[in-house]
Amino acid sequence: MKCNKPYSDLGIALFDEDIFKTDDKHHGKKHIGQQHILYMLNRTQSMFDYEDLPETIPQRNLEIMLQLNGNIFWTTVDGHHYVFTGGLGGEPDVYYEPTIYTVANPALNFSKNLKIGEDGVLIRSDSYGVGLLPMFQRYASLMTENDITMRVADICSRIPFMISATDDKTEKSAKVFIQQIINGELDVISDNPFFEGLKVNPTAANNSTRITDLIEYQQYLKAAWFNELGINANYNMKRESISPDEAQLNDDALLPYVDDMLESRKLGIEKVNEMYGLNVKVTLASSWLKEQIQQLTPGVDFDSDDDVHINEFELEEAPEDVPEEETPEDVPEEETPEDAPEEETPDIETELEEIKEDLQEIKEDIQEGDENAATE
Repeated sequence: MKCNKPYSDLGIALFDEDIFKTDDKHHGKKHIGQQHILYMLNRTQSMFDYEDLPETIPQRNLEIMLQLNGNIFWTTVDGHHYVFTGGLGGEPDVYYEPTIYTVANPALNFSKNLKIGEDGVLIRSDSYGVGLLPMFQRYASLMTENDITMRVADICSRIPFMISATDDKTEKSAKVFIQQIINGELDVISDNPFFEGLKVNPTAANNSTRITDLIEYQQYLKAAWFNELGINANYNMKRESISPDEAQLNDDALLPYVDDMLESRKLGIEKVNEMYGLNVKVTLASSWLKEQIQQLTPGVDFDSDDDVHINEFELEEAPEDVPEEETPEDVPEEETPEDAPEEETPDIETELEEIKEDLQEIKEDIQEGDENAATE
């Protein structure tokens, strides 16, 4: 199935035509790159969870517009709530922020320059309103190049050698011989000129090592992409076993960008609630919520049913059939005599003064010895 213009309804092109030109419709760069981006967008759709959204604003569309465009504008048209993508402009405010959001929506026959903060609320996907698409394009481009390289290396691995013939007779004999091998038939070559006119050149001596390197590079790119989105995916290139500490080296770098995305959404939703009297809420969801809980509360883990359980603080119940140890009643307790002197707690300041005095005496003895040696 050909994937020409996904998200054409939003007017957003995922890849530039000039960069991804190819004659191969099934294995071309544009087709592969779009697949990588679309599958990752499917994953990020479950990144946030919204509550009490108006019926005219589906969560799917809201998140698609935020992630791809970097910002949206929440306003009302004929008494109904909508979110739009458009262009930022107008005379900058005191902090050089835009003051106008230009919207054009043919379906609602709505086109207008809206004042930010008066006619509606500007919601950013992150602090700079970048969105996820630039990051997705970067990783998808690198993975696409590696996909094609792996495909070419895989195809070339079928050709362990190249055969060249000096004349037509030798070429026909070589083709017959190869076809017999393919058919599982063994044959004997009795013509000496066949060997003289035939040359065999090996081509795939190091191909297996190269494919292994390409697979490792693909895993690194995929793990780095997930890590940027706050999902812990190990890309340690060690071929032997790794320790738990090595597997968790990048934990601290996972959530800052996701936290920024969540905070930007919360700020926008708070302004929407304040302006329109709504009660919309947004929180992390799915794997991102689990990752945040595990980072904030070490030792907490999730089972297959998403139930929380604690690893490090589980209490062991004592077996019922083990009798408790009895304390013999005839063992008298040790009594402290009344006239025994109480142990004095050492005074730290007094000890320090004594140490200083000792050091001063040692210093004076050394100086005195030096003066005597100089006089002699």
